Amino acid sequence: MDILNAMAALTNFVLVPAVAYGSQLALGALGVTLIYGILRFSNFAHGDTMAFGTMITILVTWWLQSVGVGLGPLPTALLALPVGIVVTALLLLGTDRIVYRFYRRQKAAPVILVIVSMGVMFIMNGLVRIIIGPGDQRFSDGARFILSVREFKAMTGLREGIAIKTTQGITVVTAVVVVLILFWFLSRTRTGKSMRAFSDNEDLALLSGINPERVVMYTWIIVGVLATVAGVLYGLDKSFKPFTYFQLLLPIFAAAIVGGLGSPLGAIAGGFVIAFSEVTVTYAFKKVANYLLPGNLEVDALLQLLSTDYKFAVSFAILIIVLLFRPTGLFKGKSV
Repeated sequence: MDILNAMAALTNFVLVPAVAYGSQLALGALGVTLIYGILRFSNFAHGDTMAFGTMITILVTWWLQSVGVGLGPLPTALLALPVGIVVTALLLLGTDRIVYRFYRRQKAAPVILVIVSMGVMFIMNGLVRIIIGPGDQRFSDGARFILSVREFKAMTGLREGIAIKTTQGITVVTAVVVVLILFWFLSRTRTGKSMRAFSDNEDLALLSGINPERVVMYTWIIVGVLATVAGVLYGLDKSFKPFTYFQLLLPIFAAAIVGGLGSPLGAIAGGFVIAFSEVTVTYAFKKVANYLLPGNLEVDALLQLLSTDYKFAVSFAILIIVLLFRPTGLFKGKSV
């Protein structure tokens, strides 16, 4: 029975949160890896793109809630999400036309585009803060839990419970659906194949008659979808605060690099590697250890390697290790 209680505690505090967080990071890392693989630069504005798309979704959600429109047990934000996606995609297309296209035509070095993206990042960050404010904004509604601790304890008779939030379930299901659609698009459609060809060999793709501007346009649209969905799912699961999305840039880039920059499959794997590493290293194993150890060996220490305040340090450490020993990542993407 104690082993089952230990497993329940690990599932509740490590497995379930890490799977949800990993799904969010995977979607964010997919956007970063698509930009790197096709447009050949690291987009430092991606975190604030997520914040912008989430902000638009929140504003539309608040309006829908004010007029009494909802989805019952599901968050109203799911109704507002398409609007957030469209507005974010238009913003990215406009930014590319006004800013990035100039440097692309000048065949600027990737480091120049990185610096430009940092400028875009600060502008987006300021814009979001001005419109919605710098503080926490909560916009989740509907049923809070798919499975509550009390229900789990009543079903199993265990002392430890497992809770699965509605937002966590929605995160995992939405991430799976979005990833399947993306992989189908890249592998089955003519535009997707053009994007893959452009990523593999730009010169050969141009000789084959592929329109580079069309590839760029679809890339930004897909990135807008991925960024908005990832940002909204993260905001529903936690809360929305603009600076948090700026901080998310580190684990997202770490996920993309660990998996292999330019590799969509690697971005997904990297997202879960970073998520499980962060959650596991910052979890206090005291309760689990006391269930597994004999009664006379009970521990008083938290058995926590790092405080949750330092969880981003885990991403940074993994990033440095990967860059030092395997710069192409797990799935052999493009080296940094």
